Amino acid sequence: MSESAAPFAAERTTDARHGWLAGVNPVAKLAASAVIALPLVFTLDIVSAAVAVVLECVLFLFAGLSWRTFWIRTAPVWIAAPLTGVTIALYGRSSGTVVFEWFIMRVSEGSLELALATFLRVLAIALPSVVLFVTVDPTDLADGLAQVWRLPARFVMGALAGLRMVGLFIDDWRALELARRARGVADAGRLRRFFGMAFALLVLSIRRGSKLATAMEARGFGADTPRTFARESRFSASGWILVAIAAAVSIIAVAAAVATGAFNFILGPQD
Repeated sequence: MSESAAPFAAERTTDARHGWLAGVNPVAKLAASAVIALPLVFTLDIVSAAVAVVLECVLFLFAGLSWRTFWIRTAPVWIAAPLTGVTIALYGRSSGTVVFEWFIMRVSEGSLELALATFLRVLAIALPSVVLFVTVDPTDLADGLAQVWRLPARFVMGALAGLRMVGLFIDDWRALELARRARGVADAGRLRRFFGMAFALLVLSIRRGSKLATAMEARGFGADTPRTFARESRFSASGWILVAIAAAVSIIAVAAAVATGAFNFILGPQD
């Protein structure tokens, strides 16, 4: 293991793999994420999204993650959510007083309200999913999908193998970069170098995937006979508690929006 990867691996072992969430069945975490996301997908208003974010932030305090782990893992969400809001503010549907207008960009009171609702909505949907899956082991997730949800073993094993290969992308990218530097072809043209390395990584991934598929089929992973599993996966009481908490967050958020008159069902008639 490289020195740069060692601290991350140590942190993941000592932090993310401990605590109450680590003992919950991964299928329960997947179900909890869906329970929170589904109501927010079909509504777009500030109140329901804001209430959901506040409740989730309170629950994150009991997730057992350090602040450093939390901010590192959720950093992409905190970057993507504001960018989504800015896009909606500039190019969303205009209504009310126009605040700013230039070329094809028009910022109005309605677009600003829609942008804020979208920003909060992205946070409310993405943050719990990231926090819940920090503690998920791919093998445990595959066991749960096959034994609890009864998904086809061939699909589950293929997905598990592919997920295991994702972790090799960073090492492959670093090896490609060092190899190109050793050949003196990585000193200029940063943009061209990026696309060249991306294509090389794509070719390498396709070749590795083909070899992995052949190896798995040779070992009987594609057989139609029922498979056995080394570890039993159970949907325990802690899993039901997590799903119930997620359902409570969704119900409270939607109820608050309905009570304040801000509820906006996006599939309903538009003004």
